This record gives sequence, C-alpha cells and structure tokens, in this order.
Amino acid sequence: MTEITAKRPRTKPAEIRREELMDAAQALFLEKGFSAASVDEIVKVADVAKGTFYLHFKTKDDVLLALQARFIEDFRQSLEDALKPFAPEEWDQRFDAWIEAAMRGYFDQVPLHDLVFHESVPIHHRIQHDNPIILQLSTLLQDGARKGAWAVKDGRLTATMLFYALHGAVDDTVSNNSKMSRKTLIATTLAFCRQAIGLKPSKPAK
Repeated sequence: MTEITAKRPRTKPAEIRREELMDAAQALFLEKGFSAASVDEIVKVADVAKGTFYLHFKTKDDVLLALQARFIEDFRQSLEDALKPFAPEEWDQRFDAWIEAAMRGYFDQVPLHDLVFHESVPIHHRIQHDNPIILQLSTLLQDGARKGAWAVKDGRLTATMLFYALHGAVDDTVSNNSKMSRKTLIATTLAFCRQAIGLKPSKPAK
C-alpha cells in the first residue's frame, strides 16, 4: 500500500451517510424549524457535498418522512424492549410495562414527535391506517384475550382508543403546563387503561 493510498479517506457506506444526513437535518429542524432550515445548511452540518443529499433524498419533505419512519421504528423497538423482562404469561406486567414505556417515551421526545408528525400533515395521515405502535398494542391485547388475561373483544379498536388516551394525556399535560407530576399522570392513565380492559388497579410500587 502506497502512502497516497493509505491517506486516501474511505468512502462511508451509503446507509451511514444517509443516517448522518438525517441526524443533521433533525438537529437543524429542531433548532430552527422545518421551514427555516435549508438543504444547504443540512449538507454543511453533515459535511457532505450537496449532490450527496440528492442521492438519498429528493426534498426536505423526504427527509422528514424518513425521520418519521425512524422515530416510529425506534419507538416501537423501545416498547418491545420494555416487555422483555417479563415472561409471556405475565400479562398484567406486560400490559403495564407497555403503557408506562409508551408514556415515558412520548414525554421524553415531545419536540421530536411534534416535528415529525405535525410539520407535515399529509405525512402524518399516511401512517394512520397502519400505525405500527397501535398494531403492536393490538397484538398484545389479542394474545392476552385469547389466554383469558383480560376482556377485549376488538383488539385493534381497543388498542386505538388506549393509544390516543395516553397520547392525549401527555399532550394535555405538556400543552397546558400542568403541575401534575409525570409519575402521577402515568399512574392515573395506567389505572384508566387497566379498567378499560377489565383489570383491577395495579398495586402501587413500594
């Protein structure tokens, strides 16, 4: 290997370059707002040529769609991970863990959530009919119902209502600067969700 070859920078894999562009765009969108951030700024932060951007995305809207898809998958995976400590037959604990993880995850990522879902209404509507988060909860509810863990006739409809209940609880708390603590809100919402599927209130942690 010659000295020139040794010093030549390696080209990053396409998937890594794409993630770097998305990271740069996400940081700028959160800092300046979607409309105010430009492609020129994105490529500058990502330290790539402008042509590289267009190899991966046609427009800023495409970047936002990609950020939304990444947010959903990361969120879905975090909820799946929250269930891993519990055995398959520990239905109550699995349900509680899912609801609590969903609320904490939403609380922790309100700015990013609002960016990827509210900056572009058409994008938001495109994922509503096949929301992976609702489908995940629906599967949990249907599986538990088959085992007699709770009383749920329509897993998909129940999952949809519970999802928007916890979503709305966090939204209302954040938008109204509620003084209710996160712990209290999660406990209150969890009690509501448990009641909705026929479970007794969970015992408070000691």
